[in-house]
Amino acid sequence: MLGIDPGTAVLGYGVVETGQSRQPRLLECGALTTAARDPLPTRLLVIHDGTGALLARHRPDAMAVESSFYGKNVRTTVVLSHARGVILLAAEQAGVPVTEYSPALVKKTIVGRGGALKPQVGYMVAQLLRLKSAPEPADAADGVAVALTHLIIATRQAAFFRHVTGGRAR
Repeated sequence: MLGIDPGTAVLGYGVVETGQSRQPRLLECGALTTAARDPLPTRLLVIHDGTGALLARHRPDAMAVESSFYGKNVRTTVVLSHARGVILLAAEQAGVPVTEYSPALVKKTIVGRGGALKPQVGYMVAQLLRLKSAPEPADAADGVAVALTHLIIATRQAAFFRHVTGGRAR
């Protein structure tokens, strides 16, 4: 599972897998960065190519992306939407299905409250993955949180359908 916290300056990502034990394990996390002085098309190319490289390296079965929030600054929202667009394009080109989660849902799933702060998200990511400290930078922890959100929600949905169907195939 690849989780992405999109951004045009810093894109946080995390790759998490669950094995036989069902305990999630962090495979890789980090941040793709672009130079603020570069024109937007150049920055979008870096984001697209970096996302494509992550998808090629890890071959995840799914990708989760934090959806846009609508802030007061319209220009920031539009620029972030461009970044999300090239991220979604890279996933489509790799044949990887994408699920989107709002920032509030990610925080609520990981921390227990939708208004959680970045340090709280990082702390809980470390706890859930049994790490000694939160992934750095904070954007990487956010990317991991998006991946964990998808795994948690998908597990709950699978359990619900097993319960409703009595374990029969859908």
